[in-house]
Amino acid sequence: MDMTLRFCRINIWAWLAWVLVCLLVIVWPLCGGHRADDLHPWQGVVTHDGANGPLVPWRPVRHSRRWWWRERLRQFRRDLGQVRRRARLLRTLTRVALQGALTLASVVDLLTRSQLRRYMGALPLLYSLLEALQVRQIINRHCPTAAEVDNGTVALVLILNRLVAPRPLSWVADWMARTVLVHTLGLPASKFNDDRLGRTLEVLSQHSREIWQDIVHHALVQADIDLSVIFYDLTAFAVHGDYAGSEYIDFGFAHNTPMDQRKFKTSLDVAADGNLPTAYELWSGRSADMATVQENMDRLRRLLERRGWPVGEVMVIGDRATLNDELAFAYDRHGLRYLAGLKAQGQAHRERLLASPEAHFRAHPLGQARGRYGHWGIPCQIVFAHEGRHIVHKGLVMLSGPMGYSLRRDRAKQLRTLRQELAAVQAKIGRPWYRTAAAVQQRAEAVIRQSPVGRFMRVQAETDTTGQVRLRWWLDRFTLWQTMQKDGRYLLVTNDWSLSPQRMFDLYRQKDGVEKRFTVAKSDLKVSPLYLHKDERIEGMLLINMLALLTYSLLERQVRQQGLALTTRRLIQKLETLDLIETVCWDGSRLQRLAPVDQEQALILETLAQVLADLHRPRCPHPLLPSAHHPLMALPPAWPVAV
Repeated sequence: MDMTLRFCRINIWAWLAWVLVCLLVIVWPLCGGHRADDLHPWQGVVTHDGANGPLVPWRPVRHSRRWWWRERLRQFRRDLGQVRRRARLLRTLTRVALQGALTLASVVDLLTRSQLRRYMGALPLLYSLLEALQVRQIINRHCPTAAEVDNGTVALVLILNRLVAPRPLSWVADWMARTVLVHTLGLPASKFNDDRLGRTLEVLSQHSREIWQDIVHHALVQADIDLSVIFYDLTAFAVHGDYAGSEYIDFGFAHNTPMDQRKFKTSLDVAADGNLPTAYELWSGRSADMATVQENMDRLRRLLERRGWPVGEVMVIGDRATLNDELAFAYDRHGLRYLAGLKAQGQAHRERLLASPEAHFRAHPLGQARGRYGHWGIPCQIVFAHEGRHIVHKGLVMLSGPMGYSLRRDRAKQLRTLRQELAAVQAKIGRPWYRTAAAVQQRAEAVIRQSPVGRFMRVQAETDTTGQVRLRWWLDRFTLWQTMQKDGRYLLVTNDWSLSPQRMFDLYRQKDGVEKRFTVAKSDLKVSPLYLHKDERIEGMLLINMLALLTYSLLERQVRQQGLALTTRRLIQKLETLDLIETVCWDGSRLQRLAPVDQEQALILETLAQVLADLHRPRCPHPLLPSAHHPLMALPPAWPVAV
């Protein structure tokens, strides 16, 4: 009880003291003997003393009475505003005094001028990874500039934007202004306008091949990538616009884009170790897949020689669009091993594909072959002929249960749809344009031509003895049986006779690694559709996207080696909530703090710290490389926020 009473007395005395202070502060400036511009302890800076004469000497001394009252009114308003501000301050201090203590939160609030939340996410991780690959240093070495913002920094920002939140060039500056990159790079976001970005892309296109080779070589050395198995494939990217006079943009055939849409193609070599991109090339939209294979062999040989990897120990794996008789000879001439599907176009290859009845495959299972979901393979020899010469390579006639089942199921659906369309034609007999047998026959044949399974159906329109037009249709069972013999069958060919059928099958199934990288490029990195209208900028942007794909793949490989089964996209999503809170105080000082991190994010950041430390560790390149190719192991600048 005594404590309570004593506490109440303390609050009452504090309240009385504050009341006296408030009265003094409020009354003091309104006293007649003092003006607001006189020197008194409440003003911080004295700019003029009234005893020394007027502040502006050329102003006339005498003024009209109207002017005098106007000035007095303005002075009164200024005094009243000052009183109000002091009253608000005293009210706050009085509230603090009545509470009996000043909390730290109140102190911080009084000292804080503004607070800003900047996006961070996975940017520190990706920034450090790009510095470990020496992306900025290599680009600046090939593309030096005297501008305030170097080309390497611009490329770095574009790569980070591709990985985190792909935006058009005109939106990159707005995105950057909301991230911590402004403070990390020490550059305003306005420096990264679309005009500067476009000029940088044009400069990068002049040295894209050399830049890519240096960065990839450094990545292969630092991550110790196994190059014994390489996947090769092409894909098409859609574009918008006319592109008059473009060397790359053209119409052409591609499985993933319509024929009536302009496109360009990109070939890609991917190492099976982590599905890491190792080489790429830009092609015209009208280029055939097989026309790119031999140039890819030369490019791959140069990469292997620089890495110091024996060419004869590399296996190149491709699909059916990357092998024919001429290319089989080319692989032997380059000393490369290959494994690819073979499209049975020649008579000898078609006979080899259909030589064995389906029942014979049951004796040659691959893996756990069970029912329609199994795989079987019969070894054989494939003969290639080119320019009067013949070579024999090892083949495998494959029977895929899932593929055959899928083809037959789709064919059954298409035949059912065709029967319904023919029944609709039959129901229209007697109407205008359907009154004669010739007209009905013509309409039924048109329906068959438009159907993907029309070659299996036969139709006949005729007039019976009563003069009524009849339409009947039936299946050509022999043609259907011949086609069904090919369901699920395909040829695998290799020039490596040491491969077993099981190993050939396992390696060929892994070739979807390059398809996965194309999917990442189109969905996550937003390569397509493309809106650039210069070939130079297209080449530069493709280099940026391939470097982003290299970073994406390398990070995914290194993280999984640390036991964290996450894709790079999923990893970026889990770190999406990481923000940097920047507090600006009244004295101009700044305080930067990381938003709270949950347990899962802490585990991810700990794993990523080990990954980055391993990639930053200097490594010696392959001993077969000359000393001039030793990469410079420069450590990246420190990131301002400790993660």
